[in-house]
Amino acid sequence: MNQNDSSQALNNYFPDYVKELPEGHPVKTYFAENFYIQRILREIDETDANQDFQKFFNLFNQLSEVEKRYARKENQLFPYLEKRGWNGPSQGMWAFHDSNRDLLRGVRKKIETKDLAGLNEDMRLIIGEMQRLMMVEEMRLFPNALHLLTEEDWKEMSVGEREIGWMLSQEPAAYCKEEAAAPAAAKAVIPDRLRMDEGYMTPEQVNLMLKFMPVDLTYVDENDRVIFYNRGEDRVFPRSAGIIGREVRFCHPPKSVGTVLRILEEFKKGTKNEAAFWIRFKGRVIHIRYFAIRDKDMNYKGVIEMSQDITEIQKLEGEQRLLDWDAE
Repeated sequence: MNQNDSSQALNNYFPDYVKELPEGHPVKTYFAENFYIQRILREIDETDANQDFQKFFNLFNQLSEVEKRYARKENQLFPYLEKRGWNGPSQGMWAFHDSNRDLLRGVRKKIETKDLAGLNEDMRLIIGEMQRLMMVEEMRLFPNALHLLTEEDWKEMSVGEREIGWMLSQEPAAYCKEEAAAPAAAKAVIPDRLRMDEGYMTPEQVNLMLKFMPVDLTYVDENDRVIFYNRGEDRVFPRSAGIIGREVRFCHPPKSVGTVLRILEEFKKGTKNEAAFWIRFKGRVIHIRYFAIRDKDMNYKGVIEMSQDITEIQKLEGEQRLLDWDAE
């Protein structure tokens, strides 16, 4: 099928209410992805994994990109529907996403272990489940979403979607200028709250978040002076208020200060952005990282030192996908 035929087939796939939507509208993109998925599913259904494994494997990898679509729905579309009072998709459809993810993981595991027995049957189950989900989307989810959400909602959503991505090989047309579509939350001023890049927090919330992080954080500004550290209960290295305002070169023992100063020098020159070390300290394994901080114009604004006890993390094996509180 040539490009013109493909474009015509896609246009024929759109119901009338979708054809009327502007290019780049999130719903139009969702329908285009469904058209793409349907094509992949047809090809997979016609491919015997045992007879033509490479073709099957390539198609399966293309289909696995559906994760981007699910992530967009869960993190972009569903939250906007919740704001308009419709919680059903978040509570119900998300479960269908997870079920399909499990099915795809099962096939992926068989592929990795070269266990091709029953693979065709597994894929037929996936094909049926995906087609059923797409039918619910097209018959209920998207029409209701268009009825509930405002034009401003869709514009804001289209901006956030770019952070997640799409299944399509070509990026969809931009629905609006990002500057004009900045989220309403970023435009508004909420009293007594700090405006972050994404969302708002009170100073108390920021302080609590940093306090309960299971890592030691120290912020050294562009003048090499300590301006902040978090006061957690289980800090790896002790800190006290006397360190605030102190030059960082006086905060380290002589044997390590040369390394710290070299890190700062490279960060300031822009040749490096991160440095990492791991040591044994009081019988624990400590991971120490330094991150250069830069503003939107890439001007150096200091460094974050982060120390974390990774002793227990190093012991992790396999997976734990269920809550284990009952075993305690």
